[in-house]
Amino acid sequence: MNQSTITLRAPTPRDEAAWRRLWRGYLDFYEAQVADTVTDRTWVRLLDPASPMFGRLAERDGAVIGFSVSVLHEGSWTLSPICYLEDLFVDPAHRGAGAGRALIEDLIALARENGWSRLYWHTRRDNPARGLYDQFVQADDFVRYRLMLGD
Repeated sequence: MNQSTITLRAPTPRDEAAWRRLWRGYLDFYEAQVADTVTDRTWVRLLDPASPMFGRLAERDGAVIGFSVSVLHEGSWTLSPICYLEDLFVDPAHRGAGAGRALIEDLIALARENGWSRLYWHTRRDNPARGLYDQFVQADDFVRYRLMLGD
């Protein structure tokens, strides 16, 4: 595996094709389908500085190899914003070389720089990436309930 430096940055309009390629891989991993209109709107929100949703890209040797999508929101138990890491994906050909770790560390650094109170995420119980996630924090005992109402 190439051990060149991973660069982390915000997406720009020129990254759309690379992000969409990775997004399709992410959806395939979770055996999920998202309408094209939702994907289109997600991309627009990632580029909109006024949106509470934001993205980060992991790049190596000029190629986008991973991404995170997060949402900042308020909470009833804290005064400072909370960051929800909604999506994280690294191209399978580049896994194991630190891109996933770098994307999480990037969010931690942004949280500290911006005074966010928390960073959280959830994943499937059998996701192999839990080995990485457990190095940051142990999973808690909360159970997620999800009532689907649209989109």
